[in-house]
Order: sequence, then structure tokens, then C-alpha cells
Amino acid sequence: MKSATRNRPQSIHSWVAQELGSRIVGGVYLPGQYIPNENDIGAELGVSRTALREAFKLLTAKGLIESRPKLGTRVRPRKNWNMFDAEVLRWCFSSNPDTKFYMSLYEMREIIEPNAASLAAMHRTDEQLAALTEAYQAMEEAQIGTDAVYKSDLEFHLALLEATNNEFMASLGVTIETALENSFRLSSAIAEEYVDSLPGHKAVFMAIKEQNPVAAREEMQTLLVNARHALEHTLAELHKTQV
Repeated sequence: MKSATRNRPQSIHSWVAQELGSRIVGGVYLPGQYIPNENDIGAELGVSRTALREAFKLLTAKGLIESRPKLGTRVRPRKNWNMFDAEVLRWCFSSNPDTKFYMSLYEMREIIEPNAASLAAMHRTDEQLAALTEAYQAMEEAQIGTDAVYKSDLEFHLALLEATNNEFMASLGVTIETALENSFRLSSAIAEEYVDSLPGHKAVFMAIKEQNPVAAREEMQTLLVNARHALEHTLAELHKTQV
């Protein structure tokens, strides 16, 4: 493997963690496999043993690797990875994940977000409703083909989680922001699918505005099911262009 040539940040050990983390989630180093020893990786990346060990600490904390005495460092099973870690998510998306990865994300959203919408309808403040209103209006005004399309979608869902006034829900939004942003970026790639999603977002918004928790839950469930189908279609179209 050739030495990495990307620009390094001031924190060398963070850069090393990014290099190795990307390789792990990208399948260069497979679960159960031992990664090259410190001398080999250090020589390849041109870093000190100290920087390498600090990087290993970061990756261990994220659940990606474990050190085994006298054997070395090996990649942990995927089930042990912290998939709510922003860096792990970013590495996963940069490795061109498969459809199963995206569907797992949507299954998780279908469990959480309908109930979050219901909570938002019950507990939102006027200030939070104003933030949700602004986010929805930004979605309507976003020009197709610009970053405003997926960024406004992201802001809508983050504002909704914040409006639950549940600290765990709000924290979850911050935690999975990377995952949401990348999925929205992909799902908005086909213009008509983004346009088709606007009525669903409006229905959720109106239910929260009218403080109707039952309708908010049902409309969010419908929105997510339709969004998952749209994403499946987008992924299928992208696969056709890559074949």
C-alpha cells in the first residue's frame, strides 16, 4: 500500500486515526484481521510510534480495534463499532456503503422519528415552532441542484428533534447529524423525489404546529417510508450508472 499523501492536520494522531479508520470501515482491514505492526504502519505513514499509539487509543474508544497481548492489534467485529460516532459515520459514508447500510439507518429512523414528531407536537415552544417553520420554508425555497436542498432537509429534522424538549432526542440529532446529512444528500440527488417529499414534510410540520401528536406520528411514519423507497430507487439508479 502506498504511503498516504493527504494533507495532515495539526493533530498527527487524529490524522493517523482517520487513515486507519477509513481503511477499517472500507474493508482494507477486515473484522478479525490483525492490522500491520507499529513499525510497518509507522514507516508507511511517516509518523512516530507515539502518534500511532495515540491513534490506536482513539480507534479503540470507537470500538474499531482491540489489542491482544503478544499477538497485535486486530479489527473488532462490526457489531462492536460505535455507529453513532460522527467520525465512524463519516468514514463509512466515504467508503461508498452498500444499500444495507442505508436501510439500517432508515430502520433506526422509523423507530425513533415518528415518536419524536409526536413529542414535538406535545412539547414544542413557540420559539422552536419558529425554527421548524424557517426550516420548512427553506426546503420549499431551495433551488434544485444546490446544497440548500439537503441542508434545509437536515435542519428540518434537527429542529424537530430539538422541539421534543427531550435531551436524549436532541442529543441523538447532534450525534447522527453526519448520517442524516449524507443520506439527505443522496436522496435529494433526483429532483422529482425531493419535490415529492415536500407535502410529507408539510404534513408533519402542520401536525406539530397544530399540536396534534397522533397525526404528527402518523405523518412522520409515512414520510419516512416514502423516503426509504425513494432512497432505494436512487441507489438502484446510481448502481446502473456504475455498472
